[in-house]
Amino acid sequence: MRRKIPSLQALTCLEAAARHESYTRAAQELALTQGAVSRQITGLEEFLGLTLFRRTRHGVTLTERGRDYALQVAPRLQALEQDTLDVMSSLGRGSTLHLAAVPTFASRWLIPRLPDLKLQHPDLTVHIDTRTRAFMFAETPFDAAIFAGTTEQLRNWAGTQSTRLLSEEVVPVCRPEWLSGQTKLDPLAIAAMPLLQQSTRPNAWQQWFAAVGVTTTSHLRSGPQYELFSMAVAAAVSGLGIALVPRLLIESELSRKELVVAFDAPLPSDRAYYLVCPEHHEPSHALQNFKRWLVQIG
Repeated sequence: MRRKIPSLQALTCLEAAARHESYTRAAQELALTQGAVSRQITGLEEFLGLTLFRRTRHGVTLTERGRDYALQVAPRLQALEQDTLDVMSSLGRGSTLHLAAVPTFASRWLIPRLPDLKLQHPDLTVHIDTRTRAFMFAETPFDAAIFAGTTEQLRNWAGTQSTRLLSEEVVPVCRPEWLSGQTKLDPLAIAAMPLLQQSTRPNAWQQWFAAVGVTTTSHLRSGPQYELFSMAVAAAVSGLGIALVPRLLIESELSRKELVVAFDAPLPSDRAYYLVCPEHHEPSHALQNFKRWLVQIG
């Protein structure tokens, strides 16, 4: 059966023209003439039966449906290019793994340890993209994901199986000078300081203070908010306040004395880090090696 798919050349022209909002700049990038790009777009519009671009005084602009289509096409072209590069690399002898991971864990814990994986499996290449929420594996190129969450969240992630890797304990950290020569700060003193907020965990400070027996604080959610732990860590290093973060994500800052634990009362979390894989899929050799290595170092 013939598939109803436009030509790759037309889709490539669409992606470039959409990104630049210019046929001329798209042509320069693709080493084509402006007329060739225009003809490819026109042919694509006829194939689809809709208008993708409108001409303006300064070039072209995407229609609403054109923008939606271009946003769908771009990641698929990128994935196709990556698949091609994977096959070409090492004359096809290497193995690749496409991994989705929560960003701060990937940059601060996983990537610094990948040289060890390379020593054990020199032909294994790991491509990492960021995801913070559950997704359908069938709709993505990912082989596996590293997910931070609760067991309940994992149970609700349909069509997957998971392996627990690391538990999480959060600690309050600040710049060393905030201790004023002391080895630690009293929790009441911490409560009076700027408290950096994690927008995805609005109750974190309340839970930590309750665990150390402080219940009279009044501004637990009033500090600046950050979406990612890496942002909160950077803010703490810059002296903007005290951050409540998982200890495993600040190994470098603690070892360099950029941050210190303000009061060493770790709060065990109901969250952990998991390797999540599609259910009922035979894992590739690359995924088996990666999973074995993760469990070994976790």
